[in-house]
Amino acid sequence: MQRTVLHVDCNKFYASVECLYRPEIRNKPVAVGGSVESRHGIILTKNEIASRYGLTVGEPLWKARQKCPELVIVPPNYPLYLRFSGLCRKIYEDYSEYIEPFGLDECWLDVTGNQQSGTEIAEEIRRRVKEELGITVSVGVSFNKIFAKLGSDYKKPDAVTVISQSNFRELVWPLPCEDLLFVGRSTARKLHYYGIHTIGELATADEALLKRVLGKNGLTLHRFANGLDTAPVRHKDDADEVKSVGNSTTTVRDLKDEEDVKTVMRVLCESVARRLREQGLKGKTITISVRDNALSSFTRQCKMPACTDVSDELLHYAMQLFRENYEWERGIRSLGVSVNGFDSDCYDQLDLDGTVERRDRQERLEQAVDRLRERFGNFCVQRAFQLERPELSGFNPHDDHIIHPIGYRAG
Repeated sequence: MQRTVLHVDCNKFYASVECLYRPEIRNKPVAVGGSVESRHGIILTKNEIASRYGLTVGEPLWKARQKCPELVIVPPNYPLYLRFSGLCRKIYEDYSEYIEPFGLDECWLDVTGNQQSGTEIAEEIRRRVKEELGITVSVGVSFNKIFAKLGSDYKKPDAVTVISQSNFRELVWPLPCEDLLFVGRSTARKLHYYGIHTIGELATADEALLKRVLGKNGLTLHRFANGLDTAPVRHKDDADEVKSVGNSTTTVRDLKDEEDVKTVMRVLCESVARRLREQGLKGKTITISVRDNALSSFTRQCKMPACTDVSDELLHYAMQLFRENYEWERGIRSLGVSVNGFDSDCYDQLDLDGTVERRDRQERLEQAVDRLRERFGNFCVQRAFQLERPELSGFNPHDDHIIHPIGYRAG
């Protein structure tokens, strides 16, 4: 039986929810964006009116204001967006138990075998979301996840697009190859260099060439372009396997010396360690990301001697990586720390220096701090040296973590 897969995308999700709750700004150009003061000053999303001014997601707010002086900028309200995301899911669950999220505002549904056709279900979901929640969605209907996603992007807002086995060459192949999921800027540049500009050209390209240029990913994209994606839509109760735990931040000012870096790294490492403990994980590989004020960036990683969820150890190896790899030619604009390499069979190697015993004591101490912070707030307990640079240490990545899209899984 041929599958029927829907991809539902909430149009301008954050901005739509904000306009729903703030009637006074509904007929104005609106952007949801971070704080200019804290240097998270970019557009996260904007409404249809703002789009008419040529504003783009990721654009600095100061630049957006130059294009549109009357732009209304509101801060993100993630708890509200999570609530609306859940309400959308409740509607989707009336049609299938196979629902796979792709971020807060997008979901795949497998409605194969339903008494209604995929197009009928898509139109009904579109109508119900508008009537019951006051926002709009665009829906792609197809025979696989990749083309369903392409369909929801094809026509916006408040639309349904059907991409079938009989029409996909006519509908999909003329589109730019960048429109295909997982063809990012770097991949597109490589494809363009070899004269591959459309999805159709990608579909008919020589597989040996694609493998040479893009590796295994080239063969995967070739299959996607030919409508051969077979990835299943996961069941709504399936949990994602955690592959890494991390936090990053753009700093309120450029970091000028190692003590600045250590102050920020300490906050990030404490947040990452707390997240690890909450999920019962310990990792052996730590990765740092560094971006300077010229927006040049790099990542570096190393193996730690043992699996850990202790922030002091994470900080030690994060700073070691930093010292070995940064020359201080420029100030630093953002930092990130993540841990992976989780192993349920991790064991501690005893030594004469009492390393394991110290780690156990430190872990118990940090668990006690976790309990205090859960009860009295994140800033109830702080290390003394953090107070020397409060402008750098006064952020809370554990609670203010921005929700990122969930990765596509090929099943």
